Amino acid sequence: MALHQLIIATRGSKLALWQSEHIKAHLLELYPHLEVTLNVIVTKGDKILDTPLALIGGKGLFTKEIDEAMLAGEAHISVNSLKDVPVELPAGIVMAAVTTREDVRDMMLSEKYASIEELPKGAIIGTTSLRRRMMLLAMRPDLTIHDLRGNVDTRIQKLKNGEFDAIILASAGINRLGLNEAVTYATPIEMLFSIPSMGQGALAINAIDEPEILALLAPLDDAIARAETQIEREFVAALEGGCQVPIGINATVLENDDILVKSVLGLPNGRDLMRQTKVVKRGKHAGFGTLMAQELIDRGAKELLAQASAIAFKE
Repeated sequence: MALHQLIIATRGSKLALWQSEHIKAHLLELYPHLEVTLNVIVTKGDKILDTPLALIGGKGLFTKEIDEAMLAGEAHISVNSLKDVPVELPAGIVMAAVTTREDVRDMMLSEKYASIEELPKGAIIGTTSLRRRMMLLAMRPDLTIHDLRGNVDTRIQKLKNGEFDAIILASAGINRLGLNEAVTYATPIEMLFSIPSMGQGALAINAIDEPEILALLAPLDDAIARAETQIEREFVAALEGGCQVPIGINATVLENDDILVKSVLGLPNGRDLMRQTKVVKRGKHAGFGTLMAQELIDRGAKELLAQASAIAFKE
């Protein structure tokens, strides 16, 4: 292997650094003589912490500057939470690997309450996600949802300070950082109640489109995660929805190679939800996410999402 040095572009948060170090360790297991270093990049999403993400606008809030650094020759690859990666990548960058998924579910963290059902009327819940806001209010319209920004530690500290009765985060991040014991209750939310965002639980390894680098990363690609997230990303791409719209989509490969796909979209206030549950055979799943999206588009999904964007965080 001619390549002797590999630079990983990463955000500077504790979770982002964990993810990049995790991939670095796997690479060093595969290629002991490879020198792997990290280049920490500050993104727009990291800089603006006093505004809800949905109101900042644009796609790639956590990846644009990282992509630019790679294209400028400052890094060869990047490691991102797949749910933060836009469905369209810049020319010259390829999604070289999708890792085996962690727990894809959302998680409720609280110092007082073990489940959403236990929350008292009017309880204050912290989340920055329109999708989570939508799902919470669809279940419990009596809840009060407040925006929650910052890294995982900051969000948990706000919970401990009593600013919220509960907060909602991704189970994957909590599990990866070993923070399940950081609060009294850390309860995964079943998909019957909250369908995750596209790609949740998986890491995306993006790379400069060079054959040598792509070959190096090929062993890290998980076929099951790739199939699942392909459907999810097709679905969101067809709806022209970014990371900050109220869309939930999850594909799960079953033991018989069927792929169970569930989707939901609607308004941030939990109203006018459109839901789907479909099954497709693995190996015949290419384009299935697009077909599912088209079914909802025919029912007015794009108009509903436009309405959702207009009222985001204004109620």
